[in-house]
Amino acid sequence: MTPERSSDSLFSKQFLSTPSPQIIPFEHGALALRQQALEQQCSAAECSVGQTEADHSSVVMLTLASKLKRDDGGKAGRASGASDSAHRISIRDRLLTKEVAELETNLPSTCKASFPDEDKLHHFQLAVSPDEGYYQSGRFQFEVDVPEAYNMVPPKVRCLTRIWHPNITENGEICLSLLREHSIDGTGWAPTRTLKDVVWGLNSLFTDLLNFDDPLNIDAAEHHLRDKEDFRNKVQDYIKHYAR
Repeated sequence: MTPERSSDSLFSKQFLSTPSPQIIPFEHGALALRQQALEQQCSAAECSVGQTEADHSSVVMLTLASKLKRDDGGKAGRASGASDSAHRISIRDRLLTKEVAELETNLPSTCKASFPDEDKLHHFQLAVSPDEGYYQSGRFQFEVDVPEAYNMVPPKVRCLTRIWHPNITENGEICLSLLREHSIDGTGWAPTRTLKDVVWGLNSLFTDLLNFDDPLNIDAAEHHLRDKEDFRNKVQDYIKHYAR
């Protein structure tokens, strides 16, 4: 055998033993490529949408967390304020429970207290019916409101009955030393005072504490200074019309 034939024979054997490549029709190949491209695009889109949804969820959660934190802070502040208010009210009500019971056994004979709502001891009315002096035969109504900060501050008192009096205006304002929250003469309100002091003070405005020298109603004081008898007549005229 010659070298040339040996070479040809070897090449032929190698060619025949090599598997033939798979032949794919053109139209099927193009369709497969398009399908593969579409699958890649869809996969990328799904990733993008998934990432967008994840980002959106993160923003929503952060926003909600911030809102809840603000709400919790607001609720905590309101709860704290409500707690402080309830604490003050409970102190006031405990004091009033004791003082009202004491007041019922120590009222002047000329006074009568009434409570429109028995569950609200901080609001009541006081009727004063003087049995001597200029205001004898009259019945004068006072409204008493005890604030939440009691007994660090005095009760608020107003006269509901129109009256001609040097220490009470016709609009119901009252000048009584112990009801002054700030007093330079030491006779104003102090935490050691009680409702009994207030009631006895109001009662005394028609007798011992009737003060023409330091008036709130200056016209009434000047009227008394000018003509005591005419002053008395006007007082009785007011009683007849407003204080029966």
